[in-house]
Amino acid sequence: MPNKEESRLKHWLYDGVNETEGPHEKENGHKHHQQHPWWKVMCLTGVDYFSTLGYQPGIAFVAAGVLSPLATLILVLLTLFGALPIYNRVAAESPKGEGSIAMLEALFSRWKSKLFVLALLGFVATDFIITITLSAADATAHIVENPFVIEHLPFLEHPVIVTLALISLLGAVFLKGFKEAIGIAVVLVTVYLLLNLVVIGVGVYEITTHPQLLNNWQTALFNFTNSSGELEPRSLLLIIGLSLLVFPKLALGLSGFETGVAVMPLVKSPNRIANTRKLLFTAALIMSFMLISSSFITSVIIPEKEFCPRITCGSVDEGHAVPQFCVCSPEEIAGGVVKPAGKANGRALAYLSHQYLGDLFGTIYDLSTILILWFAGASAMAGLLNIVPRYLPRYGMAPDWARATRPLVVVFTTICFIVTIIFEADVDAQGGAYATGVLVLMSSAAIAVTISSRRKKSRWFYAFAAISTVFVYTTITNIIERPDGIKIASIFIFSIIAASFISRALRSTELRIDKIEFDDKAKEFLNELAEGEIRIVTNRRETG
Repeated sequence: MPNKEESRLKHWLYDGVNETEGPHEKENGHKHHQQHPWWKVMCLTGVDYFSTLGYQPGIAFVAAGVLSPLATLILVLLTLFGALPIYNRVAAESPKGEGSIAMLEALFSRWKSKLFVLALLGFVATDFIITITLSAADATAHIVENPFVIEHLPFLEHPVIVTLALISLLGAVFLKGFKEAIGIAVVLVTVYLLLNLVVIGVGVYEITTHPQLLNNWQTALFNFTNSSGELEPRSLLLIIGLSLLVFPKLALGLSGFETGVAVMPLVKSPNRIANTRKLLFTAALIMSFMLISSSFITSVIIPEKEFCPRITCGSVDEGHAVPQFCVCSPEEIAGGVVKPAGKANGRALAYLSHQYLGDLFGTIYDLSTILILWFAGASAMAGLLNIVPRYLPRYGMAPDWARATRPLVVVFTTICFIVTIIFEADVDAQGGAYATGVLVLMSSAAIAVTISSRRKKSRWFYAFAAISTVFVYTTITNIIERPDGIKIASIFIFSIIAASFISRALRSTELRIDKIEFDDKAKEFLNELAEGEIRIVTNRRETG
């Protein structure tokens, strides 16, 4: 009986093991993608891209303070004049959704190519895993800070447990079987964007009717407090320079471009490349408006203390990556006080919706945000399940079970649990790691496009080279400021390469062929050869 149960479990886990095509999969091959209009596919991309509005304004203020609207403006300029041209070219060169990784794979030879791809997969894993954990953590922030939950469901005031529960639900859904539904994505994105427009509109109204809010922000922007506690003016040049220094921390707002290219097979033909460019342009334009407006209204209206993350005063990490307006007083440090997160931490727009539109509208906004964040996690899990079988088994660097969905779901869910526990479901703490994954992928895409344009002697080569330089600078700056991202990526890279080589070594000893069956013609050839002399030519005869 145990053997029978074990066999059933094994059959269930390994259900759906297939030979997975690599990046050179034929369009008319056995894999068939149902195609949709580009604007519907944009909503599928937008589940990941637009959902960052749930936490981006809060993370931006923690990272840049009153400079966050200006730093966000620089990020938007990089989006429209850097990321967009790069991914327009990526779309043209990988119309089947292979993305920048496949472009780089084609630019290198043999093992150099494979090692480079394995390293990039480490950053892809960082990006997607942190997307799942960060989205779940921010969904948790919207749950536990909701007034109805605080009043009627106080047992939910345990962020780590609630986040683990959301990730468990995600894993359970994928174990049962999950297909990304574009219809659901269209509804979620449409409702979410409309609700955000309402909140932004109310925020603009509050600023215009209460001009002192804008005056206070301008005073904080153009002045700083010196060591004596007195205000000193800041020059415009200094403000721009500081904004350039801090904007890499806001790079989470660039997360949707690689996904936009990955979903190209879902875009209805003909003119798939042109339609994908429409998708990328429209998504970038919508997000640029949302990023600037949300950053502006939250920075101007919300008291800075409400943005603060949870801080344990006197701990080793106190003061690390903690903004000046959140640091503990000497008395709090001496007492080891635990300061709870501010009400706008990880949920700045939700804070405004409750504050100015009432708890009913605020709860509707919370539900919409929770759903789109959870679905963003589903999108990331689907991305992981797509990209791992695309490369590792094809390289002979993964066991057969890596082609099955369910064992991979168990592995990825377990990793998400570990990351959540390490970061204590803290949205701000995970921001740096997420930005690192996003920026490395975008830098690799920019470099791939630059090399490709150089080989094709394109007149846009110098423009792409300049964009690549900006992305590399942004990536390096982010890594220096927030090294946790590169640490996580390094663990993933080491694990992937080590597991790949171990798997490769073990598979080299496996007997891949059970039997050989000859047809009549082959038997005829063998019989003819058997009657004469057979000569065997050895390979590397002198080396044994």
